[in-house]
Amino acid sequence: MPKSLSARNIVKRYGGVVALSDGNLDVHTGEVVALIGANGSGKSTMSKVINGVVVLDGGQLLLDDKPVHLSSPQSAKNLGIATVFQELSLIPQMTVAENIWLTREPMTAYGTVNRKTIIEKTNELLTLFQGTYKTDLHPDDPVASLPSDEKQIIEILKAIIFDPWVIILDEATASLDSRQVQRLFELVAKWKEEGKAIVFVSHRMEEIFRIADKYSVLRNGKTVGAGDMKGISEKELVKLMIEKESVFSFSRADSKNGKSNKPVCLEVKDLRTDTLYGVSFSAREGELVGIGGLRGQGQRDLLLSLFGDIPYSGTVKLFGNKIRLKHPREAMKLGLALVPGDRAREGLLYIRSILENLQLPSWSRYGFPLKINKAKNDTAQVGESLNLKMAGLEEPVNSLSGGNAQKVVLGKWLMRKPKLLLLDDPTKGVDVGTKAEFYALLTQLCEEGKAILFYSSDDEELVGLCDRVLVLHDGMIRIELSGESLTKENLVSASLGALDGGVL
Repeated sequence: MPKSLSARNIVKRYGGVVALSDGNLDVHTGEVVALIGANGSGKSTMSKVINGVVVLDGGQLLLDDKPVHLSSPQSAKNLGIATVFQELSLIPQMTVAENIWLTREPMTAYGTVNRKTIIEKTNELLTLFQGTYKTDLHPDDPVASLPSDEKQIIEILKAIIFDPWVIILDEATASLDSRQVQRLFELVAKWKEEGKAIVFVSHRMEEIFRIADKYSVLRNGKTVGAGDMKGISEKELVKLMIEKESVFSFSRADSKNGKSNKPVCLEVKDLRTDTLYGVSFSAREGELVGIGGLRGQGQRDLLLSLFGDIPYSGTVKLFGNKIRLKHPREAMKLGLALVPGDRAREGLLYIRSILENLQLPSWSRYGFPLKINKAKNDTAQVGESLNLKMAGLEEPVNSLSGGNAQKVVLGKWLMRKPKLLLLDDPTKGVDVGTKAEFYALLTQLCEEGKAILFYSSDDEELVGLCDRVLVLHDGMIRIELSGESLTKENLVSASLGALDGGVL
């Protein structure tokens, strides 16, 4: 008997941030629905609401037109709903079999785990992707030893062991190669025939048109369109995904010209990591170069490799000198600074003072014994230049608002007067007023001759601020946008792989 799952007028807030304000989705057995949207549109939040990972704040979920309440992932599984996330939920120290069957282990009549059955069933599951593995995969292999694509396959197998009737594939193809994607799509076709419903979230437009029967488009937390894939084109989908008029109020339009004669600060050729496949570009003094594309396309790897935090191959030149960075300390000595967007995990020591946080990378500059008064004076000057709203430098950094805390993350690197700034989504979760201050500061830094590489998940920021934008897609620069071609429509299209070397 056909079944349906519907999300109606879903609302989800995270503090003052509204992730979903009017999200809607309908999926029926025997069909694939593509859930589409640009960065920050609410796709992942919608997936998490349907999977019970987050509890909705408004609206309702309907199963066969009857309201249901999903308070946890387990409650969703009890209703036959499974999700394959791009952000893996595997435990590295456990084996392939242990990860797949975690909390669902077959038991013997004596109440112990039936290891023989687990191994047999795991081998059966592994045959679903037979011929696509890079290694000779066994149930007892530790997950930590697997490459990223095989980890993603284990994540898929883990989701289907309880025979769900709804399967949400949230960017599940992002880590897979072409053979593995083909095999997954063969399985999707089989699942459709078996009467399963599939929600397909992907950053690849080609895949969306290849596999989906229907589409549902989210924009700024609202569902703005839905229908049959046969009745819509790539260009029409992109137009649904973006605002007709930008609300971005800050622009460096007047200062975006005249950079072509500036000295080259950074030159990168054929940069490769586990997620980058031959990235080449350059940046000049005073230039703000944006890094665009949907999340997880290699943007973070690009910044981390340039900061010496992950291994890479290829050639990197700084002011014409070839460098090989093996540790962030080496990058810091050469005048590089990395400003993370996740201040809680990577940017701050929350139990320490504002002074200590601002001086964290710079204490060694004040000698031994420590010239504490000079350190305080220098720190106070940076705090003033950033318009840091605080009770005093000795106050704990956790006493600050989110926006002011992010200023501290930036300020601690400005203390070192860097030549090249690497920004990893630095305005994420920051209020509008602080963003405007941040934009003005970036303009000032560019005028002082600093080169800036700026990854942002906010497409409007990239269009409004950057001299040009390198759009990453599947670990490669899909296209470079600048001048009249640097529009939000072109940026979103390139992020989805809808531009084939040209612009709209």
